[in-house]
Amino acid sequence: MPVSDPYRPARPFAELGPTFSDPVSAAEFPKTVLRYRNDRAAASVGLDTLTDAEWIDHFGRFTPLPDGMEQPRALRYHGHQFRHYNPDLGDGRGFLFAQLRARDGRLLDLSTKGSGQTPYSRAGDGRLTLKGGVREVLAAAMLESRGVSTSKTFSLIETGEPLIRGDEPSPTRSAVLVRLSHSHLRFGVFQRHAFHRDAEAITTLIDHIAEYYIPDIAGASDRAVALMGHAVRNMAHLTAQWMAAGFVHGVLNTDNVTVMGESFDYGPYRFLPAFEPGFTAAYFDHSGLYAFARQPEAAFWNCRALAASLSLVTEEEGLIDALREFEDAYQSALRIALFARLGIRPGEDQADDLEFVRETYSVLERTKQPWEPFFHRWFGGRASEADAGEGEGDWAARLRRYEPVFPTRPAGLSGACDLLYDEIEAIWEAIDTRDDWQPLTDKVIQIEAQRVALFQN
Repeated sequence: MPVSDPYRPARPFAELGPTFSDPVSAAEFPKTVLRYRNDRAAASVGLDTLTDAEWIDHFGRFTPLPDGMEQPRALRYHGHQFRHYNPDLGDGRGFLFAQLRARDGRLLDLSTKGSGQTPYSRAGDGRLTLKGGVREVLAAAMLESRGVSTSKTFSLIETGEPLIRGDEPSPTRSAVLVRLSHSHLRFGVFQRHAFHRDAEAITTLIDHIAEYYIPDIAGASDRAVALMGHAVRNMAHLTAQWMAAGFVHGVLNTDNVTVMGESFDYGPYRFLPAFEPGFTAAYFDHSGLYAFARQPEAAFWNCRALAASLSLVTEEEGLIDALREFEDAYQSALRIALFARLGIRPGEDQADDLEFVRETYSVLERTKQPWEPFFHRWFGGRASEADAGEGEGDWAARLRRYEPVFPTRPAGLSGACDLLYDEIEAIWEAIDTRDDWQPLTDKVIQIEAQRVALFQN
């Protein structure tokens, strides 16, 4: 197969042994129709030169990549689901397919969703709806364009099986998705081994992370505490990015967050139409546990669960000190993320900047204006030609005191780009009723243009 120069296969996780995962095989699908391939992500790992036929062979039939993992592995983990502990989890419809080195040396994973049953399927069919795959393509692209640390949707292949789902019209079309991410190690991996009182396994995981993901903790006198601090900061930063993007994850369980703080696995998610603290993404989140404004609370709660697991191998005092870093890390990251959304540079006084951040959310809440149009209209502050609307005057005057990141609005930001529920439904309806993929293609192109305009790459 014609891999390109950046292709650097790796397989350190497979070498950890059976304590952490199980070898599995992919399902055999009636058909494999390529619906989406992320060539930009593929180029970063030397796989952009694959033909479509080769792509389908590897990411629809899961023929091993050259010198890569010989067999996929389903990860073992537990987790708190809506704060109720569940020891019957694990990769139930996905697996780790391959590990690769990025151009910058980072270890990346290619993992799946909808690739078939595993020992952890719990009577599920191990499949993914095509609609779910389309939604994940859109979510990952949109979040990346908003500066959020996120997995990349690498591939989406339709698989030809009619699926029955109780919460949407059925039968519906099926797919298998592959995502490219920086680590698959969820908080729930540590919880599983803490549950079994396996201190040796937890220590092995920490050493693995120090060697392959966070070399900065390798020389720490207490690696567990150093890892805890890293995970706390990562989660604080990620949550701040969600809050600036107006993103509601929907299911912030401990099995849906990783120690590297990269957002992934987009099931029930939403982007805010307008500021609403109690806005939820999951129809089954009846108490609003994971509502928009409660996401920092949920992230911190998950960090506490990780600390409880790590307490098996270290003293609690150091873990508690690490947890205390969350609030400051969150506030600092929110300042950076929100200023980036507004296209302005932070000032010299962090306290003053944070007051401006709070004022920005107050304006959004008070005026109830659409979320993305607000950030588009005011992007760049002084560069914006928009007149202040009712309730924006004092805030706008303060905004214009900050230096814009760009001297003029980048051409790719010609209009507001949001991703609301009705538009996602319309994109899916075109696919479902007419097999028309153009609306999805057009939306991905629009989102990508915004990403390039903002990040210049």
